[in-house]
Formats: sequence, structure tokens, C-alpha cells
Amino acid sequence: MRTYEKTSYQEWTKRYGSERACLEAVAKIRWREGFECPRCGHDRAYVLERHRIRQCRSCGFQASPTAGTLFENTRLPLPKWFAAIYLATADKGGISAERLRKMIGVTWRTAQLMLDKIRRAMGDRDRNYVLGVRDDEHVELDDAFVGGRTRGGKRGRGAEGKRPVLVAVEHRSNHRAGFLAMKAVDHVDGNTVRAFRECLGDELRIRTDGWRAYGMMKLEDGLVVESRTTPAEKVDEWLPKVHTAIANLKRFLLGTFHGVSSPKLQKYLDEFVYRYNRRFWEPQLPHRLLTACAVHLPAPSKILYAGS
Repeated sequence: MRTYEKTSYQEWTKRYGSERACLEAVAKIRWREGFECPRCGHDRAYVLERHRIRQCRSCGFQASPTAGTLFENTRLPLPKWFAAIYLATADKGGISAERLRKMIGVTWRTAQLMLDKIRRAMGDRDRNYVLGVRDDEHVELDDAFVGGRTRGGKRGRGAEGKRPVLVAVEHRSNHRAGFLAMKAVDHVDGNTVRAFRECLGDELRIRTDGWRAYGMMKLEDGLVVESRTTPAEKVDEWLPKVHTAIANLKRFLLGTFHGVSSPKLQKYLDEFVYRYNRRFWEPQLPHRLLTACAVHLPAPSKILYAGS
């Protein structure tokens, strides 16, 4: 596994303080094994100095380092993108669009769009993986309800103004939490629980509560589901890791963003999960996220906000 050195914000902005330096960094990530022409596959190219474009020596095709990446067609200077990537990972609480606007000197709308694209890269990165544990370990599964508070209203399932979120976390043999998966759904029922199966590996032991929808997972081959209906004061003993993750999620949403709207909830879940799953490699996060953005396909606004 590739390792990255710890870098301060001052070192990061100094290293990537020019368009040229940023373009070279993206080029090294995209063409790590050497240049390959997208048109003819030739491995030799001239570098056109002004925009650091590679021109194939065989067919003359010109390839920009940012073409086909999250930075494609951006009108913003790349140093602002690189600063945003660092700031999005510098604190476990993340950064709001308003704070980013002030830090890098853009409009609020631009800052929000940048963060949404970065969150898209975060989410798609984690969707490449599934939870998995050894024979003596298990995965905890539960749901949470996230949204604004309704005074005097019902709490938990059926609460108004709240969106259900399915949550699964690995419970390791050393009693520490492993990796995490979260998915916002419209209802916690058999269909959404079965769809959440894509986040889980094979031959797992699942520990969950007694909600009937989770019984549908017993129909899946390779899963052993242990369900138990527990009183509120005992639930943290049965599902300790998943409830800690849920509590941390709610602090994250309220502390940095003061709550989020239901249509955009999954984007913030993706950000939380990305950082949570890499909490033991925190110094490496800016480099890891830069790599995720540099290899990610473009995310135009019409695609980014489809269904929002």
C-alpha cells in the first residue's frame, strides 16, 4: 500500500501554490506508470509548457492532465482546488461552505459546488469496498433517524422531519470498530435492507436489533443474522460500535453544518464515512483525497445534483 508523508497546510499550499505545480501533481497521479495516449496508446509525448499538456509523439493528440478528472473544465485556479482538498480533510469535523469561502476567496455557491464534488469522490471511493471480518468477529447493523428536531414530536422510527439511515460497522476481535458503511433510505423495510446488502461482504455474522426488516437478510446466502430486542438502557451493550458511530455522525452534522436537508444527506454521510474509515491514516488524508479526485470521472452539476 502506498504511503504518504504528513504535510502541514503551509507546506501543502507552498508545494501546490502554482498552476504548474498542481498540473504536474495531477499528471503524476493519472500517468503513474507513464504516459499513454488516450487515442492510440503510444507511450511517448512532448510536454507543451504553457498548460503542461501532453502531445502524443505518434498521432499528435493533445491530452490535458485534468481532462477526464474531477477538475475537468474548471474555471478556478487549481491551487484553490488543492487548498479545498486539504481543508476538507484537515479536521474530523470537516469544513462548511461558508468557512471554505472565507479561506480560499470564492463565492459561497462555488465553495458549495467544490465540496459537493469532493464528497462525490469520497463516496465513490468507499463504494469500491465492502465490509468484511474474520470468523471470530461480526458486523453490527442498525438504523438512525437524522434531521431537524420537532418539539414534542415522536422520536425514533416514524419521527417527522427525519430521514432514516442504515448503518453497519465492523466489530473487531480487539473490541475496536473497523470500517463503516452508511446509506440514507426513505424507509427501513425489507427492500432497502436487501439493497444495503451491497455494502456487506460474504459469509458474515450480522448482529442487529429485533426490527422485522432485518430478518430479510437471513434469506441471503452466507449471512448469519443474530437479532435481539433489547431495552433502551441495554442497547449499547448489544450494539456498542454502531451506536457510537451514529452519535459521532450527529455531532458532525450539527457541529459543522447545523443540520442538513434530507435530499443532500447522503453526500454528508459519504464525507463522514470517508474520514471515519481512514481515521488511522489521518496525516495521509490530503494526499489520498487528491488521488481520489485526480482519478475520478468529471462530475458536472447536472449529474451531481440529479435527484436532489
